[in-house]
Amino acid sequence: MSGTVRWGVLATGGIATTFAEDLRSMPDTEVVAVASRTDASAQAFAERFGIPRAYGSWAALAADDEVDVVYVATPHSAHREAAALCLEAGKHVLCEKAFTLNAREADELVKLARDRGLFLMEAMWTYCNPIIRRMTELVRDGAIGEIRTVQADFGLAGPFGPEHRLRDRALGGGALLDLGVYPVSFAQLLLGEPDRVQADAVLSPEGVDLHTAMLLGWSEAGASALLNCSLVADTPQTAAVTGTKGRIEFPRGFFYPERFVLHRPGHEPEEFTAGAGAGAAGLRGMQFEQAEVVRALRAGETESPLVPLDGSLAVMRTLDAVRDRIGVRYAADGITQG
Repeated sequence: MSGTVRWGVLATGGIATTFAEDLRSMPDTEVVAVASRTDASAQAFAERFGIPRAYGSWAALAADDEVDVVYVATPHSAHREAAALCLEAGKHVLCEKAFTLNAREADELVKLARDRGLFLMEAMWTYCNPIIRRMTELVRDGAIGEIRTVQADFGLAGPFGPEHRLRDRALGGGALLDLGVYPVSFAQLLLGEPDRVQADAVLSPEGVDLHTAMLLGWSEAGASALLNCSLVADTPQTAAVTGTKGRIEFPRGFFYPERFVLHRPGHEPEEFTAGAGAGAAGLRGMQFEQAEVVRALRAGETESPLVPLDGSLAVMRTLDAVRDRIGVRYAADGITQG
């Protein structure tokens, strides 16, 4: 693919707004179409961002011949439907996280993209962040020795009422898929898929998790991860990786960091920052995943090495295992709660 990369945005909520704002900083890219379930919502979004075409249906966007790649920004419950619609229409897709409601749906999307030879990537923007990439390089090069523990948390105080989407089981509500996906993805970026999963949670009357604590284990690596997510507590939102020769600590906002500190015995703490030019002021960090999609499309790649599909599938399997332990079920699982 050469020339301008033409994006379609599917859905018009807060995350779609952030995405469109950050995309303005990207050279040789533009949003040419937006879709919502209503004409009014699509038109309002299009007017705000100067988008030439607005559709009141997802199918119309998928059928637009001038769209190269679609960003799916719906709630998790619609990720499979929306992404599959676009893939079946021959569009490349960047799909928000959590990738889908469960691993089965994620596997269906991955198989569809691979069968069609189309690009598909989970929008795990954390993996594309230059500071996270620098951290993984240091760990890979042995800066902290063998990893023994990972700690990460992401909690919001709310309050989120019963009517909020985060409390709506039909929309894939709960702390785990919306917030817990970040700590789990962070741990699996470093250690891969765990072979032991333990979890405990406090559930809402609607049957979604308000707070979940996870303990993941890797027998061969001799490592463990203690992870938390919450809709009822403003947690530190920090992360730390401890190895046999040192540790790396991320301050609040570890999932879109600007810095981390490396601690090693006998050495002064070393701070690593993004540096000048890493990102334009005022952006939230989505430009890094956008740049990776554009790079991959222009290189003719159908998967990103930064956010590999097999890794996204592994994260979904872990999230499934956690939900199994805490008793959270969605209709897409084929099992309903009483």
